[in-house]
Amino acid sequence: MANIYITTPIYYTNDVPHIGHAYTTVAADVLARFYRFRGDTVFFLTGSDEHGQKIARKAEEMGKTPKEYVDSLVVVFKDLWEKLGISNDHFIRTTDEIHYATCQAFFTKVLAKGDIYKSRYAGLYCTGCESFKDESELVEGKCPDHNKAPEWMEEEDYFFKWSNYQQALEQLFQDKPLFVLPKSRFNETVSFLGQGIKDIPISRTLISWGIPVPDDPDHVLYVWFDALINYLTGIGWNQPELSQRYQTFWEEGKVIHLMAKDILSKHALLWPAMLLSAGVPLPTTCFSHGYFTKDGMKISKSIGNVIDPFALVESYGVDAFRYFFFREFTFGEDGDYREERFESRYNSDLANDLGNLVSRVTVMAQKFLDGRVEQVESQKFAPVIEALWKTWDEDLQNFRFKECLEHIWKFITELNVCVDVEKPWALAKENKRDHLNEVLYTLIEGIRHIALMISPFMPDASKTIYSALGIETFPQSISMEERVFGGLQQPFTIKVQGSLFPKKEKT
Repeated sequence: MANIYITTPIYYTNDVPHIGHAYTTVAADVLARFYRFRGDTVFFLTGSDEHGQKIARKAEEMGKTPKEYVDSLVVVFKDLWEKLGISNDHFIRTTDEIHYATCQAFFTKVLAKGDIYKSRYAGLYCTGCESFKDESELVEGKCPDHNKAPEWMEEEDYFFKWSNYQQALEQLFQDKPLFVLPKSRFNETVSFLGQGIKDIPISRTLISWGIPVPDDPDHVLYVWFDALINYLTGIGWNQPELSQRYQTFWEEGKVIHLMAKDILSKHALLWPAMLLSAGVPLPTTCFSHGYFTKDGMKISKSIGNVIDPFALVESYGVDAFRYFFFREFTFGEDGDYREERFESRYNSDLANDLGNLVSRVTVMAQKFLDGRVEQVESQKFAPVIEALWKTWDEDLQNFRFKECLEHIWKFITELNVCVDVEKPWALAKENKRDHLNEVLYTLIEGIRHIALMISPFMPDASKTIYSALGIETFPQSISMEERVFGGLQQPFTIKVQGSLFPKKEKT
């Protein structure tokens, strides 16, 4: 057993959640459920990033205080996570009192190390990504992520001596080739590091919406310095009452940060430097995924081609939503979303392949054997299942979500072929009851393994399948005995359910 700490970024509450937020968070949830299912101890953190210039301006436009504004949006984020079945252990807000205290304690440690000094900043600042910009980062004078020219900003700030950690970061990437994943992002980060890192302002005076700098309240902490520290606040750093949790998950555990590629450099280069300065151990892995386009076009509110996660869940259901984005796209790469692909995968993979398999096998067991299928010593799929469980472990530990689902669906296809080859309806007609029982038991046992394997992706469907097999309690973790083909014990009674994934008719 291992201790696993999984985090999403804390999402910036300047607007309602979008598909990128949902994608990262479901990915983290899949990992959390996978590790828990293996018997590992997991702490899963997500939350909201609520400070900064952009939020202060947006709140003013809305005629609200910044806190009133972020409060109204946090409710929407939490609502979406509930709809998506997100199993986070804690939701952190950067407006939490404990986070204020943690950030100020962290700042004090870095200051004592000699890595903070005061100076004047004069340069470009992109409010859209709350980030200081060099001319070299712009495309035709604009921020490439927001397509807007940054503002010129001049103010006295506290600076972090990021440049002090150039050599230490270079050594980190030599020693830990898995610190940034996938490999393409690792290479990009090393290339960025090779250009040399510069000291960065970590306070602001032109805005007041933020965490005050200790002993200098005219300054508030730069939103990124504030936001990154959430990972320590959430796990209990500098909180005596949570010292055991911090030790278990941060100091002794495996720490996995998930994020989109636009914020990778902050996590992979700034965050480790901050931690080294404060004397805090580094995380294990920063995994960065790509962006979505829609129908070949960049997603934009102004164009009106956003992908609404609430609407998709309403139309297709939560398990279909969770399935599609990890079956259709390679985690770590960019992807182009098309509505017709969602509907196609729903009907072919979920309604036809999985849903129809469960439906016709349980119906035949009910019809031909009154739902009472006896355990037999069937070894037909034993080698396949043994190999599949091994692959399942390897795929999910290595963030290969698409490949994991492809391997499961290959086995679903084998079971559907088995139905067509063995023809249980013909065996029933010929009164070959023993052979019929063996075939149906083999199919039902195969379906049991499928239900277990898909549970990190589709937790509701897994429980529904288990119920259809007459097994009342879905396991919290999977024992080695339950991974063996033939482990379904008698007596059990099949309970025919409604359609697992009702087919969608084209409109």
